[in-house]
Amino acid sequence: MAAASMLLLVATLVASHGVDAFDPNPLQDFCVADNESKARVNGVPCKDPAAVVPDDFFFVGADKPAGAASQRYGYSSLPVRIPGLNTLGVSHARVDVAPGGVFPPHYHPRASETALVLEGSSVYFGFLDSGNRLFAKVLRKGDVFAVPQGLVHFVLNNGTAPAVLYATLSSQNPGMVLLADALFAVAAPAPLPEELLARTLLTDRQTVEEIRANFERRSLSSVFLMAGPGSGSHAS
Repeated sequence: MAAASMLLLVATLVASHGVDAFDPNPLQDFCVADNESKARVNGVPCKDPAAVVPDDFFFVGADKPAGAASQRYGYSSLPVRIPGLNTLGVSHARVDVAPGGVFPPHYHPRASETALVLEGSSVYFGFLDSGNRLFAKVLRKGDVFAVPQGLVHFVLNNGTAPAVLYATLSSQNPGMVLLADALFAVAAPAPLPEELLARTLLTDRQTVEEIRANFERRSLSSVFLMAGPGSGSHAS
């Protein structure tokens, strides 16, 4: 009995030590991204604090849209990369949507999102919950809309002028899955089988082939924020 009690005490102490030793919060004032480092970590390695400068917390150019808009959907997205936000679990992007354009249904597996409308008078913005309930509103300049993590959401510009939004996401690397692209775009090493899509969408293979052909004809020229400091972009 004494041995069993001692074993239980030791196990409790080990477990308690493991909990106390874990600190998910930053252990320094900042960890400016060192994009030249070859180290592989969950994020980007820290720059030497002695080499940190004000520009590490600065971004210029958010007053202008990204260079090219998606010919398929009519939106563009400009990643706002600030090295000083490395490891702090946040990322930003400016999103421009042409009149009649869409930021099509998509989701971020690792982030919630809050979007502020900088310009626009009829921006239809919404999301679907896991029960397929739609939560959507028509937004105007100055309005803010929030999307919980991992839920499918979209933007449709019903106005006659371009819409501009500033999006903040709760992850340095939120990820993005465009639903239509995931289903119909030709991806490596092979696209989803047409028979699978036909059965899933309650249609026939010819319809699937026609939709997929539309995706192949329309070139992709937009980039969207996929991660924070030091990461690449995602074509969409």
